[in-house]
Amino acid sequence: MESKWLLFSTMAIMLALGNCQESVKPLVKIVKGKKLCDKGWECKGWSKYCCNQTISDYFQTYQFENLFAKRNTPVAHAVGFWDYHSFITAAAKYQPLGFGTTGDKLQNMKEVAAFLGHVGSKTSCGYGVATGGPLAWGLCYNKEMSPSKVYCDDYYKYTYPCTPGVSYHGRGALPIYWNYNYGETGEALKVDLLNHPEYLEDNATLAFQSAIWRWMTPVKKHQPSAHDVFVGNWKPTKNDTLAKRVPGFGTTMNVLYGDQVCGQGDSDSMNNAISHYLYYLDLMGVGREEAGPHDVLTCEQQEPFSVSPSSATSS
Repeated sequence: MESKWLLFSTMAIMLALGNCQESVKPLVKIVKGKKLCDKGWECKGWSKYCCNQTISDYFQTYQFENLFAKRNTPVAHAVGFWDYHSFITAAAKYQPLGFGTTGDKLQNMKEVAAFLGHVGSKTSCGYGVATGGPLAWGLCYNKEMSPSKVYCDDYYKYTYPCTPGVSYHGRGALPIYWNYNYGETGEALKVDLLNHPEYLEDNATLAFQSAIWRWMTPVKKHQPSAHDVFVGNWKPTKNDTLAKRVPGFGTTMNVLYGDQVCGQGDSDSMNNAISHYLYYLDLMGVGREEAGPHDVLTCEQQEPFSVSPSSATSS
């Protein structure tokens, strides 16, 4: 069913985007005094968010090409895999939930830049003297090239048992590692990623969809999602304030990576994500000045939401 949905959605979107990417007028109804909208292929299902501009209204093919300008050069490692249609098809499933549609145009453009900033930093093969600069090489990879292990954690053998002969190394737009993460993501997307993690390197729409799902979904109960901390849905508690966690891009890194990136001072991995975000804001015409002050951008002094689990039982 999932593959049929992806195929149908892709065909519908290609037809729609072929029509000069004109904005679609939404269907509107009032339910209990609240305005709900349906915009067809891109924002379907009667949502208040579909009354706002959708992603294709302000982020189009040429902008995607600008952000990921070097992804199809011969030295890249996923030539021909990633494209705008795959991204917008994946995004269509989450726009009714607020992905890129929560606020006004500026807010929405910033969220797309933030999400893609994470994607670019995690899939880049850019370096200091690379042609076009180190930030032009996002979406260079769709999988870990030389995995050092198979990322099987036997602690989860009853819930997400490892499939013999299968490796759970990094794959996707926000790379997934470990059997339990493939299992959880597969359950959410209704795709058997536990037995077939290679689906993420075979299908760009699914690779983007898994990343957007992670962006929109809390990693653990009683924690916010990266989406919520970025768009302002999350209200910090007193403990969050003491931990120096504030709404903004910095805390999206805390949600997604925890102590792997945050609370470690001025780290390269943190600065790499920030640099991609600022670069994309500039390329999208928003401007990095809209990103906010330093304490909103970084997580260098934040107490991590989560601590990396011990891998003593892992292989």
